[in-house]
Amino acid sequence: MIPHNAYVFVGDGRKALILRNEGDTKFPNLKTEQVFENDNPPTREQGTDKPGRGFASVGARRSAMEEADTHAIEEQRFAKGLAAELETLVREKNVAALVIAAPPRTLAELRKSLHEEVKKRVIAEVDKDLANQPVYEIEKVLTA
Repeated sequence: MIPHNAYVFVGDGRKALILRNEGDTKFPNLKTEQVFENDNPPTREQGTDKPGRGFASVGARRSAMEEADTHAIEEQRFAKGLAAELETLVREKNVAALVIAAPPRTLAELRKSLHEEVKKRVIAEVDKDLANQPVYEIEKVLTA
């Protein structure tokens, strides 16, 4: 149940939508308020170097370092930025109710980064990736 004038955040590591319910709880009518996009190519396109090597100071031991997952790091950074945007939204628009829909990894990052004032207003969390769905499909999923 999404109350009238409640905000809905739908996002993943690349795209996020902030929607507002102009309808009522029985018949929601989500309208797009803001769209955020993050150009985040796969890790293979971001890094060209081979993984680093570690050498023990004594003996002949060598070890390859794990390559940084720059794609995942950028998704985390994007989620933290979105948490800041949600805080601004809550403060400026005096949001009373907020629904968050995001894939599990993004949802976890948002939970860690959300300000306490935003957390108080979250009425529901949906762990699904709906960021690339049309608004009418988002409405269907959230009201099912």
